[in-house]
Amino acid sequence: MELAFWIQLMIGIPLIGFVLSLIIPESRENLLSKVAFYTAGLNLFSVLVFLVFWALAGFEAVNLKEFVLYRNPNFEFLIDFFFDRVGAVYVAVGALLTFLITFYSRYYLHREPGYKRFFNTILFFYLGFNITVLAGNFETLFIGWEILGISSFLLVAFYRSNYLPTRNAIRVFSIYRIGDVGMILAMWASHHLWHENVTFLKLSNTELVHEHILGHSGIGLFISVMLLLAAAAKSAQFPFSSWLPRAMEGPTPSSAIFYGSLSVHLGVFLLLRTFPFWENQIIVRVIIGLVGLTTAILSTMIARVQTSVKTQIGYASLTQIGIMFIEVALGLEALALVHFAGNAFLRTYQLLVSPSIVSYLIREQFYGFVPKEKSSKKGFSSKLVLSCYIWSLKEWNLDLLMNRLVFRPLKNLGHRLDFLTYKSVLLYFIPSYLIGLALLVAGIKIPDQYRVFLPAVFGFIALMMVLKAFSERNSARLSWILLILNHFWMVLAIAENELFAWPQVAIYLSGVIFFGVSGLLIIDWLKRLTGQHGLHHYKGYVTRYPVIAFLFLLSVLGLMGFPLSPTFLGEDLLFSHIHQDQFVLASIAALTFVMEGIVTIRIFARLFMGATVDREISSLSSEDLAQSKKQQLIKNTLASKANH
Repeated sequence: MELAFWIQLMIGIPLIGFVLSLIIPESRENLLSKVAFYTAGLNLFSVLVFLVFWALAGFEAVNLKEFVLYRNPNFEFLIDFFFDRVGAVYVAVGALLTFLITFYSRYYLHREPGYKRFFNTILFFYLGFNITVLAGNFETLFIGWEILGISSFLLVAFYRSNYLPTRNAIRVFSIYRIGDVGMILAMWASHHLWHENVTFLKLSNTELVHEHILGHSGIGLFISVMLLLAAAAKSAQFPFSSWLPRAMEGPTPSSAIFYGSLSVHLGVFLLLRTFPFWENQIIVRVIIGLVGLTTAILSTMIARVQTSVKTQIGYASLTQIGIMFIEVALGLEALALVHFAGNAFLRTYQLLVSPSIVSYLIREQFYGFVPKEKSSKKGFSSKLVLSCYIWSLKEWNLDLLMNRLVFRPLKNLGHRLDFLTYKSVLLYFIPSYLIGLALLVAGIKIPDQYRVFLPAVFGFIALMMVLKAFSERNSARLSWILLILNHFWMVLAIAENELFAWPQVAIYLSGVIFFGVSGLLIIDWLKRLTGQHGLHHYKGYVTRYPVIAFLFLLSVLGLMGFPLSPTFLGEDLLFSHIHQDQFVLASIAALTFVMEGIVTIRIFARLFMGATVDREISSLSSEDLAQSKKQQLIKNTLASKANH
């Protein structure tokens, strides 16, 4: 009972600290920093005390079933926490580094615009990190996983009035969401394999895992590959390494805690946590090892030619994480944990002192620079070195690879759906949906030879709407409406696949309707106020309407199925009604939910973030321009008088 209390405390302390930081006014900088500092310090103390009790208990794995969020005869959504030596290392390292970062940031970000926002996000991130590493099942882990994704977006886009940080934050979040496809499909297949929301405690039972996989080797391989996809995207492993340099746009402390020490190592954590599940699948271990080896080789070469110290440290960290993937694949759990702790502390230190080192090197280069003698070598080896050097400067075109293989095809497909306009939606898609819903409610049975294709067809219509919203730039309102309609089509697809209770539909659609309507009202309000409704440029309205921006962010999170909305539970409910042999339908549903998250964040960013100076001026009204010209004239007059 004592151990359970301390686990609850490790979740509760960051949650209380985050809520308090939201309440404190931005002008109370000292109080805000103290709340963050004492939250991290108190949580560090609770972790150390817990480790003492855990050691006295014999280092036994602890599973804590908190509460059942929803239950029906075929489904149970359980909030579960689990603690073992993997969790112990991650929790201890996370607590100590978060404490150090909050202490450092109190002074490093002093008088920085967005001071409150930074500590809000850091505490939100720490809450998500603790939920992730203490999670006892996939559903609980996915809650923390989603919090980490949003925190990454907010911290990379910390300088939200600038174009480049905003654009890079969208790219980082987009690749995170690609990894979420793997996580969602792994949860779906795991539910059918175990016929329950399996806990990690059960996964640690080797005999039980072997018994379940023995007759379902295909499903076991599919789950393992999907977990690898999620881990590789989260840890920036090949071919997802291109997001790491983009993530360095945030402040140095956020780069240290996210992409040097904690967040970037969570892919390793996911593999360690699920190791008992795939340890007997040799092909999976080989693939994990090859992914780690490829990343280590490429990252080593890229790191050696970087001109930015933060990017160089980031790629150096990726090299070590690639080696950790190899260690996990070889079953060297203890070595991987020691390696994680050492790399996390080293990269945090390097990133925090990097501004001072850059200043020193600039001064040293200015006073003591001695040019090297030029030497020309010929032969195959020198050509190979030069080729690797050039490719490394281009970062092996990994960013271009992701664009060509993932984002550009999706965008091109969205452009082919330009027939999805207000008129076509009203005349064709809404009536079609109402007819399908009426047939379903009336209980009219469609012949089986046609009915078997309906779920995939309806799901594809939902995916079409999301892809069109992804490529839409002329109207934010149309894009948002298509995102709302895609949820209704997805419900119809699953209902045609397997009839389920209407209360489950209500759980899913309640969040969609509430947050969808609230977001639509904000978009219409902005259009009436500013006269702009397109998504061609980043408008940066957050500087003028910060409260509206926060409310719209909540609408975005709710519509995309973030844990604050009932839709998060509803998505899991819907997937429980997709049969284990319906890989196409499951893939369509997962891609739809993931793409919707990308689209909603893009809409938020284009409306409220990333405005350049010229665009900010062009968005001003004539009265604002006249006022600014008047103020400038007064300044010039006073300056001329002072000179005379």
